[in-house]
Amino acid sequence: MDFTNPLVYGVPCFLGLILLELSYSKHHKEKKDLYNYKDLAASLSMGIGSAIIAPLTKTIAAIVLFNFVYNVFNPEINGVRTNIMGYESFGYAWYVWLLCQLADDFSYYWFHRQNHNVRVLWAAHIVHHSSDNFNLGTAVRNGWFTVLYKPFFYMWMPAVGFPPEMIIVCLGIESLWQFQLHSVFIPKLGFLEKIFNTHTMHQVHHAQNFEYMDKNHGGFLNIFDKIFGTWKELDENIDIKYGVTHPPNSYNPLVILTHEYKDIWNDMKKSKNWYHKFMYAFAAPGWSHDGSTLTIKQQRKLLAQQKKIN
Repeated sequence: MDFTNPLVYGVPCFLGLILLELSYSKHHKEKKDLYNYKDLAASLSMGIGSAIIAPLTKTIAAIVLFNFVYNVFNPEINGVRTNIMGYESFGYAWYVWLLCQLADDFSYYWFHRQNHNVRVLWAAHIVHHSSDNFNLGTAVRNGWFTVLYKPFFYMWMPAVGFPPEMIIVCLGIESLWQFQLHSVFIPKLGFLEKIFNTHTMHQVHHAQNFEYMDKNHGGFLNIFDKIFGTWKELDENIDIKYGVTHPPNSYNPLVILTHEYKDIWNDMKKSKNWYHKFMYAFAAPGWSHDGSTLTIKQQRKLLAQQKKIN
């Protein structure tokens, strides 16, 4: 069965909604600085590049990786797709779609969380967080290298029996939801806040405020953040500062795309110890061999110890 990726229809809507939000913000004094034109141009440049690169890599993911895994783990036996565990592979019933979207959200959570916990992955993902503006333009500010490893977080799904084309559609739905989260004009949504990853929760995720960092990694649900201890509600009494603590300080797309890789290389040269070099690339951002910089987890642990002493 063939399906069309929802993003085919989503991209024109993205551009239209960005223009709508931009126009709306310029007519409201308190939000007139929501967009910086140079920053928006940089975001759109990277978004266009991502839009060109992503279909190529996603085609490989869908046709080669997902289909390969699906066929290996779900061979046809007497004309019926049967998982190697002995059950019939999943079909296209409505409840299978719901299960697939839930599995997609679980995969997205771990993909997104590891982007913040493994520095070499953060080097690709930091592009999305590098703007100190939070708007729909920032939503398309995507790194070009995350698409090279993202499919590997989802390969368990065709292995257990979800059809590859179903997974691709669910990935598209996930991307559509993620795009619209990047708006400051949507307030807290009451009961829906208990279930979904909402706009205010995503504002927390994009904040560089210490208490908000590395929180709310979910896709369209917040259940996995709550289960695994990374959920944080927006405190409306805290002024949010968006962006990252070590920004690229440039509107040049190539600088934004590569600056963290350069920083990793420079940090690796600080020690001749190969373990230290490995950790600078694969430990959490902020790790250092001499304690000169700390990860967010280390900083929170140190703060907790200081509070106990005091």
